[in-house]
Amino acid sequence: MYDNLIVPWLSYPIFFRLFSSFSSALRNQKVMALALRFRCVAVLVFLLSSPRALPVVKVEAAALDLFTDKEALLSLKSQVTTDPSNTLSSWNNNSSPCNWTRVSCNQMNQRVIGLDLSGLRLTGSISPNIGNLSLLRSLHLQGNQFTGVIPDQIGALSRLSVLNISFNSINGPIPLNITKCLNLQILDLMQNEISGAIPEELSSLKSLEILNLGGNKLWGTISPSFANISSLLTLNLATNNLGGMIPDDFGRFENLKHLDLSINNLTGNVPLSLYNISSLVFLAVASNQLRGEIPVDVGDRLPNLLNFNFCINKFSGSIPWSLHNLTNIQSIRMAHNLLSGYVPSGLRNLPELQMYNIGYNQIKSSGDEGLNFLTSFINSSYLNFLAIDGNLLEGLIPESIGNLSGSLRSLYLGGNRIYGRIPTSIRHLRSLALLNISYNYVSGEIPPEIGELTNLQELHLAANKISGRIPNSLGKLQKLNKIDLSANDLVGSLPTTFVNFQKLVSMDLSSNSLSGSIPKEIFSLSSLSATLNLSSNQLTGSLPQEIKGLENVAAADFSHNHLSGSIPDSIGSWKSLERLFMENNMFSGVIPATLGDVKGLEILDLSSNQISGIIPNNLENLQALHLLNLSFNDLEGLLPKEGAFINLSRIHVEGNSKLCLDLTCWNNQHRKRTSTAIYIVIASIATVAVCSVIAVLLCVRKRKGKIMPRADSIKLQHPTITYRELRKATGSFDTGNLIGKGSFGSVYKGELGDGTVVAVKVLDIEKYGSWKSFLAECEALKNVRHRNLIKLVTSCSSIDVKGFQFVALVYDYMHNGSLEEWIKGSKRRLDGGLLNILERLNVAIDVACAVDYLHHDCEIPVVHCDLKPSNVLFDKDMTAKVGDFGLAKLLAERGADQQPITCTGGLRGSIGYIPPG
Repeated sequence: MYDNLIVPWLSYPIFFRLFSSFSSALRNQKVMALALRFRCVAVLVFLLSSPRALPVVKVEAAALDLFTDKEALLSLKSQVTTDPSNTLSSWNNNSSPCNWTRVSCNQMNQRVIGLDLSGLRLTGSISPNIGNLSLLRSLHLQGNQFTGVIPDQIGALSRLSVLNISFNSINGPIPLNITKCLNLQILDLMQNEISGAIPEELSSLKSLEILNLGGNKLWGTISPSFANISSLLTLNLATNNLGGMIPDDFGRFENLKHLDLSINNLTGNVPLSLYNISSLVFLAVASNQLRGEIPVDVGDRLPNLLNFNFCINKFSGSIPWSLHNLTNIQSIRMAHNLLSGYVPSGLRNLPELQMYNIGYNQIKSSGDEGLNFLTSFINSSYLNFLAIDGNLLEGLIPESIGNLSGSLRSLYLGGNRIYGRIPTSIRHLRSLALLNISYNYVSGEIPPEIGELTNLQELHLAANKISGRIPNSLGKLQKLNKIDLSANDLVGSLPTTFVNFQKLVSMDLSSNSLSGSIPKEIFSLSSLSATLNLSSNQLTGSLPQEIKGLENVAAADFSHNHLSGSIPDSIGSWKSLERLFMENNMFSGVIPATLGDVKGLEILDLSSNQISGIIPNNLENLQALHLLNLSFNDLEGLLPKEGAFINLSRIHVEGNSKLCLDLTCWNNQHRKRTSTAIYIVIASIATVAVCSVIAVLLCVRKRKGKIMPRADSIKLQHPTITYRELRKATGSFDTGNLIGKGSFGSVYKGELGDGTVVAVKVLDIEKYGSWKSFLAECEALKNVRHRNLIKLVTSCSSIDVKGFQFVALVYDYMHNGSLEEWIKGSKRRLDGGLLNILERLNVAIDVACAVDYLHHDCEIPVVHCDLKPSNVLFDKDMTAKVGDFGLAKLLAERGADQQPITCTGGLRGSIGYIPPG
């Protein structure tokens, strides 16, 4: 009724004219203001009441909103600094945003509802004006190179259901405003540089189905409130710095299918409630610090599981047998834990299995048939990755291994107790790209059939007992990029067929008995960019000028062979070289000056050869040099003083009698050469005098039993030894060979390849002070020798089978235990007796002689600092020997103008012992 009264009245134009005339006639200011308000209200009523006016309003409003969308998108474009594919070229003022590339609009109102800029490699930042796209439902910015922060204005996108900014370089925290996007179903911020704590407020996004925050720099703990998002299907928090424990509340997830908490710093046990999420398809907690046992019925409680990844933690117990009942499971990964026991049965029930990794645990088997469980994988026709390495598995490799999946690409059997031959049936694994049987007791020859594995890229057979020649058929492996046959008993020459390794990156044939010359074809492998190791063989001949073909190699080791001739100048073309070992050969000639052109060289060892001439000044250019060992050659002239030679602690030149450290020495040599006659007379007299003095000293020292060895004999006292040899010698550091534990490590009994029985002291490098102990012991024992001191055979600093640093000292084995054992009665003679009075007196004399030698007859006095009964050991003849110099101190001689040396290091030694002050 009111519409009929108002609308006609307001629709007449005369109304406006009368109203204007009336307003202009008014003179009172208040009346005019009131009239103006009345006019505005009247116009508004007219617009809202007139059927013909409403479409005009709607069109104008829509145009205004579309203009806002356009401005927001153009602002976003303005923040893009690089557009490699020129995708945004269509974004301009001359056309509607609905016609622009990668923009989606609602067909009804022409508003922007979707923006997909994924995978365009765009650079720049995200414009805050993105918040003006008020009807936006999906925003895809993944796969670009955006930097900066996520703008707070993103919270204005109330209709947003998909936000994907993954795989960029976004930094800063997750904005709290994002929690205002209550319709959000997918939030994917994976692989950025986002930092800070995960906002607990994200749990208010009740519609969220996918939350992907993996691959960032997030820290703090995981909020239990995430369990309140009942709609969540995927939760990925992997590869961050999250700590604390996994919330027990996670067991309340009802629909969760994908849970990834890998690569964080999570601790404690996995809550048992987590195994109640029966909907889980993917469960990964790898690379944390989690512990405890995995429930044996985990497979029954998680029946839908396809991927199970518990690698690199501290889980103990046995392998859950129920996992082998999951007939649809595709991946089982439990490597690098503390699992023990045997491999459970049921492996035949896994037809969909693609990956099985239980490497680096304590899984065991015994007897010739100990590896027969491998046959059970025959039914897994999709299997492409199988790893059982780094365990205690014993047995023969079954001939049926050739019947495994034709899809198998990686086979890890290394680091076990496998013996016998490599079966020839292995040739049937035609898809194999990696074969690792290193660190076992495999014997026999390398089967030529391995040459039929033409897809092989890595071949690792190191540290076994493999004998015979290297088969020429290996040359068929043209895709090979890594080959390691080191520490075996291989003989014969290097095959010339290795020239076919055109993709080879690393070759290690060290510690064998290979002979003959190095084929020139080896030096044509320009792809060799990591390592060439031919050390510790019986190779002869010289290095040809063709070695320049190895211009990309980073590390080369020719040491401990019988190579001769001069070092080619062309070695200077190895511009990528970082480490070069050529010690203990018979190289002659001069040091190539071209080595000074290898700017990245860090280690150069030419010691124990027959190299002569001067040290080239070009070597001063090696600014990256950490170690230069030129000792025990025939070098002469002045030692360079600039560049790499400023820090003499990195330079070793002992055993070069003609080498001078300063100009005075050089001038003296020059004068001696120009005064030959005088030199001969003086030299003759001096020789007689010196010989006389030496003879007297030797007689005196012989009576005392304290003859010092020559410097070159000291050099020969400490042969090199590898981690592989020590692992063999101790039976993979078997606990049965453990003979003691000290404050810094464990001692194992071992037998070297030549039958020598030794004691191997393996240091716990993570323990505070162990590295200092190792250095102290090496420094104290490297130049000492006495019948009452335990002889240091050698030392080893390397990398173990798990990739951790390995440090060990190797001593003569003491068969009759320690003085402590004899005092306590745990050691006795065959007749049951203890040490008699005469034997005790001999012990006291032996220890006193050792201490007297250390204090008074060493070149640099040594203070033991930890002398006690457990460090006094007996050899076969019951001769007492002092050992364990881990806390020893070297006291340098004081000069005439120096003050006496005093020890202010505080208390030293083991618990219960204080050395004399």
